[in-house]
Amino acid sequence: MQSLTTIWREHKVKSGESLSAIFSSNELSKLDLHNIVHSNDISSQFASIIPGKSLMMGHDLSGEFSHLIYKKNAYAELKATKLDDGSFKVELLEKELDQRINTATGVIHTSLFIDGKNAGLSDNIIMQLANIFAWDIDFALNLHEGDRFSVIYENLYIGSEFIGPGKILAAEFINQGKSIKSVRYQNAEGKVSYYNSGGNSMRKAFLRTPIDFARISSRFNLKRKHPVLNRIRAHKGVDYAAKTGTPIKSAGDGKITYRGRKGGYGRVVIVQHGQKYSTLYAHMSKYRKGQRVGSRVKQGQVIGYVGRSGLASGPHLHYEFRVNGVHRNPLTVTLPNANPIQAKYKADFLEKSRILFQQLEQLGSTQVAVTNIPK
Repeated sequence: MQSLTTIWREHKVKSGESLSAIFSSNELSKLDLHNIVHSNDISSQFASIIPGKSLMMGHDLSGEFSHLIYKKNAYAELKATKLDDGSFKVELLEKELDQRINTATGVIHTSLFIDGKNAGLSDNIIMQLANIFAWDIDFALNLHEGDRFSVIYENLYIGSEFIGPGKILAAEFINQGKSIKSVRYQNAEGKVSYYNSGGNSMRKAFLRTPIDFARISSRFNLKRKHPVLNRIRAHKGVDYAAKTGTPIKSAGDGKITYRGRKGGYGRVVIVQHGQKYSTLYAHMSKYRKGQRVGSRVKQGQVIGYVGRSGLASGPHLHYEFRVNGVHRNPLTVTLPNANPIQAKYKADFLEKSRILFQQLEQLGSTQVAVTNIPK
């Protein structure tokens, strides 16, 4: 339905608000809603509206509803336009992005977050960097002053306007003198992951830590004195101190086999990872909604939130790692590798990654040279 003049009204999406509820509160017809969300494959994206973003509703001069626009981000919007027959044309309009390559290097003095910011990295890129190396480095425990990092990443622009950070293309982290390099690779099937120079996935079967940027408050110790009971009691896991409500992630793919209270552990989730491995997460303040015993979870999926339920002296996560039912130290246990790059893509990977690995080498050499300049 075409009109020379469209009158627009903005609706700010509230937490928990659905598109159906928005149509109802704005007195728009259920038929129009049905025709929009069932228009084509793209239109289903209207069901994934995010709180805080805006929907623009357009009406013609007669007051008839004619347009719906949802701005997904700075460069993409969903637009539904009513046609003369009452159906809707739904399209995803995207502005062309200019991807500009940036590099950064830094030295650890305080923390990855603080020193990453000092190196000019955004919060988004710092989190990407932490996620890439999360299987090899415990950023709560194993960072040392003098550790170094180098990053090659995208910044996104529309014309001269900076939109935000893109993806990390390659990165190196030197932790206690050990260099770990990684590059991003997308195969012909569209699968994206990060690999080392040999084509082995950076991803392990388990995360080293199930919580981001927390502080270790108690280590694996079979002769520890319990802080509440004040007597010797084996501590069969690691405690991570964090604020109440901090998300707790499943360390690996698996199935929830226990979800409930367990004595002094308070609210607990146990995840079974195949026949050999299981992990336990205790003292939660609450569980992730929509999960239950039998639910399958993916590595990194949130399963609950930090709290102090049970016998806990303060908010923290108690985390246990078991191999064939035997408790092992989560900080030192050898983690099984994930699958390497498929053989049919190995040659393509080696060709495309070669330049990125060379650039990382040059970045690292420059950083060392600058660091070693006499003062």
